[in-house]
Amino acid sequence: MTVLGPLGFTAPWLLLGLIALPVLWVILRAVPPAPIRRMFPGVVLLLGLKDEEQVTDRTPWWLLLMRMLAVAAVIIGLAGPVLNPQDEAGDSAGSGPLLVVMDASWSSASDWRARLEALDTLLTRAERDGRPVALMRLTDPQEPQFQAAGVLKSRLTGIQPEPWQPDEERMARALSLLPEEDFDSYWMSDGLARDSRAALLSALESRGTVTVFESPRAHYALTPPRFEDGHVALTLRRLRPGPETELSVAAHGLDPAGNPAVLARNPVIFEQSATEAELVLNLPAELRARLTRFEIEGARSAGAVALPDDSLRRREVALIAGNENREGLELLSPLHFLHKALVPTAELLDGTLEAVLPANPDVIVLADVATLAPGEEAGILEWLEAGGTLLRFAGPRLAASDVSRSEEDALMPVRLRAGGRSVGGAMSWGEPKSLAPFPEDSPFYGLDIPEDVTVSSQVMAQPDPTLASRVIAQLTDGTPLVTRKRVGQGQVVLFHVTANAEWSSLPLSGLFVQMLERLAVSAMPAAPEAEDLEGTIWQPIRVLDAFGRVGDAGTLPGVAGEDLLSTPLGPELMPGLYQGEERSLARNTVTAETVLEPALWPERISVEGLSRPQETPLAGWLLAGAVALLLADVIASLALSGRLGGPRARGAAAAILAALLILPAQGRAQEEEEGDAAAILAASEVTLAHVLTGDRQLDDLAQAGLRGLSDTLFFRTSVEPAEPVGVDLETDELAFFPMLYWPVTAGQPTPSAEAYAKLNEYLRSGGMILFDTRDADVAGFGAASPEGRKLQQLAAPLDIPPLEPVPQDHVLTRTFYLLQDFPGRYASRDVWVEAAPPDAELIEGMPFRNLNDNVTPVVIGGNDWAAAWATDERGNPLVRMGSGFAGERQREIAYRFGVNLVMHVLTGNYKSDQVHVPALLDRLGQ
Repeated sequence: MTVLGPLGFTAPWLLLGLIALPVLWVILRAVPPAPIRRMFPGVVLLLGLKDEEQVTDRTPWWLLLMRMLAVAAVIIGLAGPVLNPQDEAGDSAGSGPLLVVMDASWSSASDWRARLEALDTLLTRAERDGRPVALMRLTDPQEPQFQAAGVLKSRLTGIQPEPWQPDEERMARALSLLPEEDFDSYWMSDGLARDSRAALLSALESRGTVTVFESPRAHYALTPPRFEDGHVALTLRRLRPGPETELSVAAHGLDPAGNPAVLARNPVIFEQSATEAELVLNLPAELRARLTRFEIEGARSAGAVALPDDSLRRREVALIAGNENREGLELLSPLHFLHKALVPTAELLDGTLEAVLPANPDVIVLADVATLAPGEEAGILEWLEAGGTLLRFAGPRLAASDVSRSEEDALMPVRLRAGGRSVGGAMSWGEPKSLAPFPEDSPFYGLDIPEDVTVSSQVMAQPDPTLASRVIAQLTDGTPLVTRKRVGQGQVVLFHVTANAEWSSLPLSGLFVQMLERLAVSAMPAAPEAEDLEGTIWQPIRVLDAFGRVGDAGTLPGVAGEDLLSTPLGPELMPGLYQGEERSLARNTVTAETVLEPALWPERISVEGLSRPQETPLAGWLLAGAVALLLADVIASLALSGRLGGPRARGAAAAILAALLILPAQGRAQEEEEGDAAAILAASEVTLAHVLTGDRQLDDLAQAGLRGLSDTLFFRTSVEPAEPVGVDLETDELAFFPMLYWPVTAGQPTPSAEAYAKLNEYLRSGGMILFDTRDADVAGFGAASPEGRKLQQLAAPLDIPPLEPVPQDHVLTRTFYLLQDFPGRYASRDVWVEAAPPDAELIEGMPFRNLNDNVTPVVIGGNDWAAAWATDERGNPLVRMGSGFAGERQREIAYRFGVNLVMHVLTGNYKSDQVHVPALLDRLGQ
């Protein structure tokens, strides 16, 4: 390439054609030879006549200039001009093979599009120079295959980053896969420092020139959420120190209706030169229970997203009192105050210790319980060792007992004095005591203490060398009010007053609620160790991609418990949320120990960035301009010759212009009228619809199938459907159709985000989608076939509830016909519908459960129902099924299933309500 300032030319020798332009100008401007004058008598007859149409004897200069510019544009365009050509004389120049090495980690995702544009420019240069190119992603290293740059260029859209970093094992594998021959390398770095890079860099330098591409863009990371004193704490980190910067952190979750929403949004400021910033959120327990993720808005990477796990969920608290059976004092009982205080923030369990211990609650509250049976004490100790919190309250029974007197009881945080202490009573000289401010190491630190909270009685702690370290709240005179000690992974907490208002006014204040809520929040056990999870299997629920998008885990296999915490992230262990038997754990891309440090490259390595101007080929623009100039030349020549003038020409031009203006308007009006007519027809009649897949043959079969089902409904039921229609999810309104039949093919396009928004609104408003993978002859439900895998991809963004195979008492089995099988062209029983609610019960004497009135939003199967229903215009079946009577019997059952399906959509679970009729008649005495 020849470079002239900001322009470069791939075929500069073609510019020699510009030398001919002056010669062409002279030729076109040359005057023809003067005519020879001869006397001709007949010329006298022409005297006095005037020629209104005159033609110039020379070409106008402006027309010549237009032609010169057109020719010049063609010559320059064919010379291959390039704006901002890259300097090929630098370190990245070469003529041999080129290996592109990409870190392709989560840190690369935030500016991935710009990286692909830079890679596209690099491949364009390699293609122009005839260099073979190979690509290696260090997050998933594969043996590099050198090929034509154009082939790799056509596959750029399929190159994606991964939500993890290249670890030492992957770096070593990449090193072992390097070819032995010489080649140049172009390393697209993610900007993060890692020690394992040195060996690979040395190996690449031994084979040729290495050039590094690194983005100067700021990178941000978000650590997992943690609880600190009843608040949600988040730490934000950035790669390089910089000026004061404000970011926004959003807390995503579900609104009360179960729809995704932003539940909270808070600004976070990085101070000047700071690399860390803290955010503390005060979120109610109800809100915390609905959180699904935190993210730094605009960062677009997995490192900027943090998934919470069970550490934010509502705690299970068991309430047990020593005097539960007193009659007439329910409103004054300790359990009443505890119940009122904890209901908004926790799930409460009632029962005996023997009953609640197997449920493994997070907190057990003992209100004035003094003595425990040996079996109960052993069970609580084992539960404490595993991470539980035992919350005890004093009272008359505890004060009168000998518990923790001579020696400290295992289930008490301190030793107690006998008899307790009474102040401010009729027989006391003192005044009730108030609370002292909470120390900084107390979980109650920061809470405001009302002035009207006083203590009149309490159990006293024996002085002890460890007493000071166990006091987390005290009175103004220094006597302990709340003490705590650790037992294994759990803790024991003692309030030295009662849980009701007998000994203090604390239970009557809002402070009591806040103190209990903080203790319940801090009751979560410490993070488990790998050995604690050995032998367990954890199933992925939601996973993260490199761009920070949360998706359904689908059919990803479970992960062994010992690997969940220790194994580095990778294809077998994606970052996401994993569910065990009793709790869930989140594996986030960034952990609390992750430190962001910028990569430092040796001085001998050339480092490029995104700030350089990109190459822009200009040939297409110049050739298009030449064509436009030549068209203008034709119009100007016609005008100069007088062929565009005259009344007829003006009338024709006006007619053409009017047609150009009117035809689009008429077309739009006609389209609007046709659209309105279709909408009116669909709204006035029951209309079945099928989703257009782009496969003409399959779409025609789906249309014929719904036509056959509509005819069956017309002749057998009171439903009189209109002609079925095909719908385009991108452009058509879905609200007019009670049911959509969606045949699934492996190659059909994925709907856009706008189309999915319409589909979710359609499902939430009562619509139903029948997904048909048409593969029941070769695969069951799941990802065993290409259609099944495509179904999972199509259904992932949809708001679909939990599913189950059609149970025997489902309303689909009896909405019109009594059925137990749901065949189509195939006769598999793998048909899935919305799962029944957990509390659906069988009414005594009735054959069916008492289900809700909702219509299942989806029915999923692979029996190819459209093929079984399909008929031509005369009602003749289009697809043969089986042989003889058995095949026609299967087709009849398929029609009956279709009728049941449509009746279920139109009537809901009406047939389930009929089970109540015998009971109603019996009560009425009929």
